[in-house]
Amino acid sequence: MATAAHLISNTLPSVKQLQCFLAVAHELNFRRAAERLSMTQPPLTRHIQSLEALLHQQLFSRSTHAVSLTEAGRALVARAESILEALSALHADALSRQARLRIGLTRTLDFTRIPPVGARLAQLNAGDDIDSPDLTSARLLQCLTQNRLDLVLTGEKGAGNEESVRYRWICREPLLIALPTTHPASRQHQVSLDEVSDLPLFWFARRANPAFYDKCEKVFAQLPAPLKKVKEPDDTLTMLAHIARGKGFALLPQSKCAFNQAGLCYRPLRDSQAQQLNIDVYAATRHDDVRPALLQALARLSDGAP
Repeated sequence: MATAAHLISNTLPSVKQLQCFLAVAHELNFRRAAERLSMTQPPLTRHIQSLEALLHQQLFSRSTHAVSLTEAGRALVARAESILEALSALHADALSRQARLRIGLTRTLDFTRIPPVGARLAQLNAGDDIDSPDLTSARLLQCLTQNRLDLVLTGEKGAGNEESVRYRWICREPLLIALPTTHPASRQHQVSLDEVSDLPLFWFARRANPAFYDKCEKVFAQLPAPLKKVKEPDDTLTMLAHIARGKGFALLPQSKCAFNQAGLCYRPLRDSQAQQLNIDVYAATRHDDVRPALLQALARLSDGAP
Protein backbone atom coordinates (compact mmCIF):
# COMPACT_ATOMS: atom_id res chain seq x y z
CA MET A 1 0.00 0.00 0.00
CA ALA A 2 1.39 3.40 -0.98
CA THR A 3 0.03 5.10 2.13
CA ALA A 4 1.83 2.63 4.42
CA ALA A 5 5.30 2.96 2.90
CA HIS A 6 6.33 5.99 4.96
CA LEU A 7 4.70 4.59 8.09
CA ILE A 8 7.02 1.59 8.18
CA SER A 9 10.12 3.62 7.38
CA ASN A 10 13.07 3.57 9.80
CA THR A 11 13.14 7.39 9.63
CA LEU A 12 10.27 7.70 12.12
CA PRO A 13 10.87 8.41 15.80
CA SER A 14 10.78 5.36 18.04
CA VAL A 15 8.56 4.96 21.07
CA LYS A 16 11.64 4.88 23.29
CA GLN A 17 12.89 8.15 21.84
CA LEU A 18 9.54 9.82 22.52
CA GLN A 19 9.44 8.43 26.05
CA CYS A 20 12.94 9.73 26.75
CA PHE A 21 12.03 13.11 25.29
CA LEU A 22 8.93 13.45 27.49
CA ALA A 23 10.81 12.36 30.61
CA VAL A 24 13.42 15.07 30.08
CA ALA A 25 10.75 17.60 29.07
CA HIS A 26 8.90 16.99 32.34
CA GLU A 27 11.95 16.81 34.61
CA LEU A 28 14.17 19.32 32.77
CA ASN A 29 16.98 17.26 34.24
CA PHE A 30 18.72 14.38 32.44
CA ARG A 31 19.73 12.54 35.62
CA ARG A 32 16.22 12.57 37.11
CA ALA A 33 14.70 11.64 33.74
CA ALA A 34 17.04 8.65 33.48
CA GLU A 35 16.08 7.53 36.99
CA ARG A 36 12.41 7.87 36.11
CA LEU A 37 12.92 5.56 33.13
CA SER A 38 15.10 3.13 35.14
CA MET A 39 18.05 3.62 32.81
CA THR A 40 21.44 5.30 32.93
CA GLN A 41 22.05 8.79 31.64
CA PRO A 42 24.31 8.04 28.61
CA PRO A 43 21.73 5.98 26.65
CA LEU A 44 19.06 8.54 27.52
CA THR A 45 21.25 11.27 26.06
CA ARG A 46 21.86 9.18 22.92
CA HIS A 47 18.09 8.72 22.42
CA ILE A 48 17.55 12.49 22.66
CA GLN A 49 20.41 13.21 20.27
CA SER A 50 19.08 10.63 17.77
CA LEU A 51 15.61 12.16 17.95
CA GLU A 52 16.96 15.66 17.37
CA ALA A 53 18.98 14.40 14.39
CA LEU A 54 15.94 12.61 12.99
CA LEU A 55 13.75 15.72 13.29
CA HIS A 56 16.55 18.10 12.26
CA GLN A 57 15.63 20.27 15.24
CA GLN A 58 17.15 21.04 18.60
CA LEU A 59 14.63 20.13 21.30
CA PHE A 60 16.51 21.28 24.42
CA SER A 61 18.76 24.17 25.29
CA ARG A 62 21.49 22.92 27.62
CA SER A 63 23.81 24.89 29.84
CA THR A 64 26.03 23.93 32.75
CA HIS A 65 23.26 24.66 35.23
CA ALA A 66 19.94 24.26 33.40
CA VAL A 67 17.95 22.43 30.73
CA SER A 68 15.05 24.09 28.95
CA LEU A 69 12.79 23.29 26.03
CA THR A 70 13.29 25.06 22.74
CA GLU A 71 10.30 26.29 20.75
CA ALA A 72 10.44 23.07 18.70
CA GLY A 73 10.64 21.07 21.91
CA ARG A 74 7.57 22.74 23.39
CA ALA A 75 5.64 22.04 20.18
CA LEU A 76 6.64 18.38 20.29
CA VAL A 77 5.47 17.78 23.87
CA ALA A 78 1.76 17.74 23.09
CA ARG A 79 2.23 15.66 19.93
CA ALA A 80 4.47 13.12 21.69
CA GLU A 81 1.99 12.81 24.55
CA SER A 82 -0.85 12.26 22.07
CA ILE A 83 1.11 9.53 20.26
CA LEU A 84 2.04 7.69 23.45
CA GLU A 85 -1.48 8.00 24.85
CA ALA A 86 -2.83 6.39 21.66
CA LEU A 87 -0.30 3.56 22.00
CA SER A 88 -1.22 3.13 25.65
CA ALA A 89 -4.91 2.89 24.72
CA LEU A 90 -4.04 0.33 22.05
CA HIS A 91 -2.18 -1.75 24.63
CA ALA A 92 -5.02 -1.47 27.14
CA ASP A 93 -7.54 -2.51 24.50
CA ALA A 94 -5.40 -5.52 23.58
CA LEU A 95 -5.25 -6.58 27.23
CA SER A 96 -9.00 -6.10 27.55
CA ARG A 97 -9.63 -8.29 24.52
CA GLN A 98 -7.23 -10.87 25.92
CA ALA A 99 -9.30 -11.03 29.11
CA ARG A 100 -12.71 -10.93 27.41
CA LEU A 101 -14.36 -14.32 27.06
CA ARG A 102 -17.04 -15.39 24.62
CA ILE A 103 -19.13 -17.85 26.60
CA GLY A 104 -21.87 -20.03 25.16
CA LEU A 105 -24.54 -21.73 27.26
CA THR A 106 -26.51 -24.69 25.94
CA ARG A 107 -30.21 -24.04 25.46
CA THR A 108 -30.94 -27.42 27.05
CA LEU A 109 -30.41 -26.06 30.59
CA ASP A 110 -31.43 -22.97 32.54
CA PHE A 111 -28.25 -22.16 34.44
CA THR A 112 -29.97 -19.48 36.52
CA ARG A 113 -31.87 -22.37 38.15
CA ILE A 114 -28.75 -24.44 38.83
CA PRO A 115 -27.55 -22.55 41.93
CA PRO A 116 -23.84 -23.48 42.03
CA VAL A 117 -23.28 -22.87 38.33
CA GLY A 118 -25.48 -19.79 38.10
CA ALA A 119 -23.68 -18.18 41.04
CA ARG A 120 -20.26 -18.94 39.56
CA LEU A 121 -21.27 -17.52 36.19
CA ALA A 122 -22.34 -14.33 37.95
CA GLN A 123 -18.93 -14.13 39.64
CA LEU A 124 -17.19 -14.04 36.28
CA ASN A 125 -18.46 -10.46 35.80
CA ALA A 126 -18.58 -11.14 32.08
CA GLY A 127 -21.79 -9.17 31.65
CA ASP A 128 -22.73 -8.79 28.01
CA ASP A 129 -19.82 -11.00 26.99
CA ILE A 130 -21.80 -14.08 28.03
CA ASP A 131 -23.69 -15.26 25.01
CA SER A 132 -26.79 -17.41 25.35
CA PRO A 133 -27.57 -18.37 21.74
CA ASP A 134 -30.47 -20.70 21.08
CA LEU A 135 -28.11 -23.52 20.13
CA THR A 136 -27.73 -27.18 20.99
CA SER A 137 -24.62 -28.48 22.69
CA ALA A 138 -23.39 -29.93 19.39
CA ARG A 139 -23.72 -26.55 17.64
CA LEU A 140 -22.00 -24.71 20.51
CA LEU A 141 -19.08 -27.11 20.39
CA GLN A 142 -18.80 -26.48 16.66
CA CYS A 143 -18.64 -22.73 17.36
CA LEU A 144 -15.93 -23.43 19.95
CA THR A 145 -13.72 -25.36 17.53
CA GLN A 146 -14.24 -22.61 14.92
CA ASN A 147 -12.94 -20.04 17.44
CA ARG A 148 -16.29 -18.24 17.59
CA LEU A 149 -16.64 -19.02 21.30
CA ASP A 150 -14.01 -19.44 24.03
CA LEU A 151 -15.87 -21.43 26.66
CA VAL A 152 -19.02 -23.54 26.37
CA LEU A 153 -21.19 -25.06 29.07
CA THR A 154 -22.56 -28.18 27.46
CA GLY A 155 -24.68 -31.14 28.46
CA GLU A 156 -22.44 -34.22 28.02
CA LYS A 157 -19.20 -34.36 26.08
CA GLY A 158 -19.10 -33.96 22.34
CA ALA A 159 -17.94 -36.82 20.13
CA GLY A 160 -14.94 -36.81 17.85
CA ASN A 161 -13.32 -33.57 19.05
CA GLU A 162 -11.13 -34.84 21.89
CA GLU A 163 -7.94 -33.66 20.15
CA SER A 164 -9.04 -30.03 19.95
CA VAL A 165 -11.41 -29.65 22.93
CA ARG A 166 -10.79 -30.24 26.63
CA TYR A 167 -13.63 -30.88 29.06
CA ARG A 168 -13.96 -30.22 32.77
CA TRP A 169 -16.87 -31.73 34.68
CA ILE A 170 -18.99 -29.08 36.40
CA CYS A 171 -22.11 -30.70 37.86
CA ARG A 172 -24.83 -33.28 37.30
CA GLU A 173 -28.35 -32.13 36.42
CA PRO A 174 -31.22 -34.52 37.32
CA LEU A 175 -33.94 -35.34 34.82
CA LEU A 176 -37.63 -35.16 35.72
CA ILE A 177 -40.61 -36.69 33.95
CA ALA A 178 -43.14 -34.17 32.61
CA LEU A 179 -46.48 -35.97 32.40
CA PRO A 180 -50.22 -35.26 32.37
CA THR A 181 -51.92 -34.91 35.73
CA THR A 182 -54.64 -37.23 34.39
CA HIS A 183 -52.18 -40.12 34.23
CA PRO A 184 -52.23 -42.52 37.23
CA ALA A 185 -48.44 -42.20 37.67
CA SER A 186 -48.85 -38.51 38.48
CA ARG A 187 -50.19 -39.47 41.91
CA GLN A 188 -46.84 -41.00 42.86
CA HIS A 189 -43.89 -39.16 44.35
CA GLN A 190 -41.45 -40.92 42.01
CA VAL A 191 -42.17 -42.40 38.60
CA SER A 192 -40.51 -45.12 36.55
CA LEU A 193 -40.39 -44.95 32.75
CA ASP A 194 -42.21 -48.26 32.40
CA GLU A 195 -45.10 -46.76 34.38
CA VAL A 196 -45.71 -44.19 31.65
CA SER A 197 -44.85 -46.41 28.67
CA ASP A 198 -48.47 -46.28 27.53
CA LEU A 199 -47.77 -42.64 26.55
CA PRO A 200 -45.48 -41.66 23.67
CA LEU A 201 -42.16 -40.06 24.59
CA PHE A 202 -41.38 -36.69 23.00
CA TRP A 203 -37.83 -37.28 21.79
CA PHE A 204 -35.12 -35.47 19.86
CA ALA A 205 -32.80 -36.35 16.98
CA ARG A 206 -29.49 -37.94 17.91
CA ARG A 207 -27.46 -35.29 16.05
CA ALA A 208 -28.52 -32.64 18.58
CA ASN A 209 -26.55 -34.32 21.38
CA PRO A 210 -25.20 -37.78 20.51
CA ALA A 211 -23.63 -38.52 23.92
CA PHE A 212 -26.79 -37.75 25.89
CA TYR A 213 -28.98 -39.51 23.33
CA ASP A 214 -26.90 -42.69 23.57
CA LYS A 215 -26.85 -42.55 27.39
CA CYS A 216 -30.65 -42.48 27.48
CA GLU A 217 -31.11 -45.11 24.79
CA LYS A 218 -29.08 -47.60 26.84
CA VAL A 219 -31.58 -47.17 29.68
CA PHE A 220 -34.57 -47.39 27.33
CA ALA A 221 -33.24 -50.70 26.01
CA GLN A 222 -33.48 -52.19 29.51
CA LEU A 223 -37.23 -51.47 29.84
CA PRO A 224 -39.72 -54.36 29.68
CA ALA A 225 -41.34 -52.87 26.59
CA PRO A 226 -39.98 -50.40 24.00
CA LEU A 227 -41.06 -46.80 24.29
CA LYS A 228 -43.10 -45.26 21.54
CA LYS A 229 -41.44 -42.01 20.47
CA VAL A 230 -42.73 -38.94 18.69
CA LYS A 231 -40.73 -36.00 17.37
CA GLU A 232 -40.06 -33.34 19.97
CA PRO A 233 -41.46 -29.93 18.94
CA ASP A 234 -38.89 -27.18 18.44
CA ASP A 235 -40.66 -25.08 21.08
CA THR A 236 -40.64 -26.52 24.62
CA LEU A 237 -43.80 -24.68 25.63
CA THR A 238 -45.66 -26.26 22.72
CA MET A 239 -44.48 -29.68 23.85
CA LEU A 240 -45.58 -29.04 27.44
CA ALA A 241 -49.00 -27.93 26.20
CA HIS A 242 -49.32 -31.26 24.35
CA ILE A 243 -48.35 -33.12 27.53
CA ALA A 244 -50.93 -31.19 29.55
CA ARG A 245 -53.56 -32.44 27.10
CA GLY A 246 -52.44 -36.04 27.62
CA LYS A 247 -50.56 -36.38 24.33
CA GLY A 248 -47.37 -37.84 25.78
CA PHE A 249 -44.56 -37.34 28.30
CA ALA A 250 -41.03 -35.97 28.24
CA LEU A 251 -37.75 -36.15 30.11
CA LEU A 252 -36.63 -32.64 31.06
CA PRO A 253 -33.67 -31.24 33.00
CA GLN A 254 -34.78 -30.16 36.46
CA SER A 255 -33.76 -26.56 35.71
CA LYS A 256 -36.22 -26.44 32.79
CA CYS A 257 -39.20 -27.64 34.83
CA ALA A 258 -40.39 -24.20 35.88
CA PHE A 259 -43.35 -23.77 33.54
CA ASN A 260 -46.70 -24.45 35.22
CA GLN A 261 -49.90 -25.21 33.36
CA ALA A 262 -53.17 -26.89 34.25
CA GLY A 263 -52.95 -30.58 33.43
CA LEU A 264 -49.14 -30.69 33.65
CA CYS A 265 -46.90 -31.97 36.45
CA TYR A 266 -43.27 -32.98 37.00
CA ARG A 267 -42.08 -36.00 38.93
CA PRO A 268 -38.61 -37.33 39.83
CA LEU A 269 -37.53 -40.64 38.38
CA ARG A 270 -37.29 -43.66 40.64
CA ASP A 271 -33.84 -43.97 42.18
CA SER A 272 -32.53 -46.77 39.94
CA GLN A 273 -33.31 -44.81 36.77
CA ALA A 274 -32.44 -41.43 38.27
CA GLN A 275 -28.86 -42.64 38.77
CA GLN A 276 -28.57 -43.41 35.06
CA LEU A 277 -30.73 -40.72 33.49
CA ASN A 278 -29.16 -37.32 34.13
CA ILE A 279 -27.11 -34.71 32.34
CA ASP A 280 -23.42 -34.31 33.10
CA VAL A 281 -22.55 -30.66 32.57
CA TYR A 282 -19.07 -29.88 31.26
CA ALA A 283 -17.13 -26.71 30.60
CA ALA A 284 -15.50 -27.09 27.20
CA THR A 285 -12.55 -25.05 25.97
CA ARG A 286 -10.00 -25.37 23.19
CA HIS A 287 -6.82 -27.25 24.09
CA ASP A 288 -4.62 -24.48 22.70
CA ASP A 289 -6.33 -21.67 24.64
CA VAL A 290 -4.36 -21.17 27.84
CA ARG A 291 -5.05 -17.49 28.50
CA PRO A 292 -4.99 -16.69 32.23
CA ALA A 293 -8.50 -15.19 32.07
CA LEU A 294 -9.87 -18.40 30.57
CA LEU A 295 -8.08 -20.68 33.04
CA GLN A 296 -9.31 -18.55 35.94
CA ALA A 297 -12.89 -18.72 34.66
CA LEU A 298 -12.58 -22.47 34.23
CA ALA A 299 -11.28 -22.87 37.78
CA ARG A 300 -14.09 -20.74 39.18
CA LEU A 301 -16.80 -22.63 37.30
CA SER A 302 -15.48 -25.98 38.48
CA ASP A 303 -14.88 -24.86 42.07
CA GLY A 304 -15.74 -27.78 44.29
CA ALA A 305 -16.15 -30.16 41.35
CA PRO A 306 -14.43 -33.53 41.62
